[in-house]
Amino acid sequence: MVGVGIGGFDSALARVTILNSYGNTIYDKFVLPVERVVDYRTKYSGIREEDLVGAPSFQTVQKEVADLIRGRIVVGHGLKNDFRAMMLHHPFTHIRDTAKYRPLQRKKGRPHSLKVLTQKVLGIDIQAGEHDSGEDARAALLLYKKFKPEWEKQIEQARFKPKKKKLPKVTETKEEEEESD
Repeated sequence: MVGVGIGGFDSALARVTILNSYGNTIYDKFVLPVERVVDYRTKYSGIREEDLVGAPSFQTVQKEVADLIRGRIVVGHGLKNDFRAMMLHHPFTHIRDTAKYRPLQRKKGRPHSLKVLTQKVLGIDIQAGEHDSGEDARAALLLYKKFKPEWEKQIEQARFKPKKKKLPKVTETKEEEEESD
């Protein structure tokens, strides 16, 4: 994400990286934001001004990504932010978010950063230098694969778990109260 708007405090998408289930990059493009970039946030985004010269438009990348992920399971960390930035919706049943998976969260459902999770769970250091979206995508994929059997089992159980029906609350009207007296 790069900074746009007054002071660069708003964020805009500037790069999209998608891997296949083997961890190979199948899509990696810089994105020309709709708004003028005022802060490249290079240390955190890994993006420089020259990266966006000649980059495809947001609308082009949005359509390509939507076509690529349609009907597929998407794995990542903090995917809510990614989908919001892409202005895309994806079925909840096809999302595997390492920030939302309970066994990987801190107490009270708060997520760990991807950097911390990757170090604690996999023993791998990431994000040592400038940000690399491919490195982050691979880290999230490795975390998912480590927990995949349990994760998918939980999803399957939740899918077929009968939902408890709430019975409507019965309240007496004033007329019914007077009749019972």
